[in-house]
Amino acid sequence: MKIQHREKLDTQFRHLSQGEQYSVQREFSDYDGIAHPVGEVWEFIGSNFVPYHDGLSLFAKINGEEQQIRLQGSPGEQATVIEDLNEYLVPCA
Repeated sequence: MKIQHREKLDTQFRHLSQGEQYSVQREFSDYDGIAHPVGEVWEFIGSNFVPYHDGLSLFAKINGEEQQIRLQGSPGEQATVIEDLNEYLVPCA
């Protein structure tokens, strides 16, 4: 997937910064049901928040492929992942 309109993405989200690499430390599934296992490495590209649906998209390069990771901040969805993101994604050493 080639990410369109990169210039409209936020280059920072909480502790994530564009161009930096992060490793998944706690497995989670995103809004689309895709699992992100421990050890998966992301190069953060940017983020986009849609308040109407409480939706957060994180864009990252994973295994050399640009991907959109959709999360929803509603209880019962990925609210815990968003709230505790620094426990799920940690900077690579």
